[in-house]
Amino acid sequence: MLSAESAAVVRATLPAVGGALDEITTRFYGAMFRDRPELLDGMFNRGNQASGAQRQALAGSIAAFATALLEQPDVRPDALLSRIAHKHVAVGVTDDQYTIVHKYLFGAIAEVLGDAVTPDVAAAWDEVYWLMAGALIAQEARLYQDAGLEPGRIWRQWTVVERRTETPDVVSFLLRPADGAAAPRARAGQYVSVRLRMPDGVHQLRQYSLSSDPGGDLRRITVKRVPGTDGSPDGEVSDLLHRSVHAGDELTLSAPFGDVVLDDPADATTPVVLVSAGIGCTPMTGMLAQLAALGSTRPVLLLHADHSPADHALRAETRNLVGRLPHARAVFWYEQPGQEEPDARAGRMDLEGIELPDDATVFLCGPLPFMRDVRGQLLRAGVPARRIRYEVFGPDLWLPGPTA
Repeated sequence: MLSAESAAVVRATLPAVGGALDEITTRFYGAMFRDRPELLDGMFNRGNQASGAQRQALAGSIAAFATALLEQPDVRPDALLSRIAHKHVAVGVTDDQYTIVHKYLFGAIAEVLGDAVTPDVAAAWDEVYWLMAGALIAQEARLYQDAGLEPGRIWRQWTVVERRTETPDVVSFLLRPADGAAAPRARAGQYVSVRLRMPDGVHQLRQYSLSSDPGGDLRRITVKRVPGTDGSPDGEVSDLLHRSVHAGDELTLSAPFGDVVLDDPADATTPVVLVSAGIGCTPMTGMLAQLAALGSTRPVLLLHADHSPADHALRAETRNLVGRLPHARAVFWYEQPGQEEPDARAGRMDLEGIELPDDATVFLCGPLPFMRDVRGQLLRAGVPARRIRYEVFGPDLWLPGPTA
């Protein structure tokens, strides 16, 4: 809980700090990586650094947390914190690194805002930072403990059992622990980090959803090659996975994390609506696979949009899984329909005429513009916001937007 004195200062200075956050975070990352270049080796995504996505996500989370403290001072924004905590443990963040971040972040604040950062202003925002950091440190400690891991020691070698081409730009990798021991416990909807050494010797990592039933010792990730746009390079990790990794190779994976997961599917009866576009189908396929493996009888509605049937990764598998669930149905949308799916709808996803089950939990994954649009359609259809859960691939750029 923010003290009354600090709350008054934060309220008065939030517009100025919020307006300068992009410049603050730019200088923060620049100074930190200049002095601590080892942080770019296997923890921070340099593609997201180059695009500004990580900077925007950090700015959005700080602004969202400060706003939440002011608007609901007795309620901690646990949904925001949980998402960040899971992302942090998936890359091995440890509590000592919050002191490093504090040093460079507050140095950047003082540099950008200058004389406006009085001792009172510095103390108030310091309180905001450590409230957020303390809450995250506690959540991350619990996540490490629940996973049976020492903080930061998340990595394990996995053997590629099979590589399968799903579409021209999507491949799946079936994986088994290289040491022969049991796979760590995972929940449908979670993701793992994949850590690769790049040609220049620097380690980079990306998160990929588990796209199969996580109940056994085999796990699967499904990777779309990320093409460069507007002069930017192709995605480093996805490109290297596509070009260089085959059956028999080993990959370094983190333990599974992520808080956008099915409730206990063995007991639940609540209807489920799985909504995705493009490669956002991967966590949905994992959820479907777990429901099918458990013989679930809960109502399931799967909605997916893609460019064409040929571009729809895991399409045939999805159809098979839906067919195994007694109360499941699927509706597909394609911008370029094909004979493979004669009943599919043309164009972008439009929920007009789609009968949504009452009291359903909705899971949403895909490009941000798609998720914003569909979330708006769901709200207008009467689905409560609290029942809509979303997964963002990469930094959470939903936060700075007006519909967060």
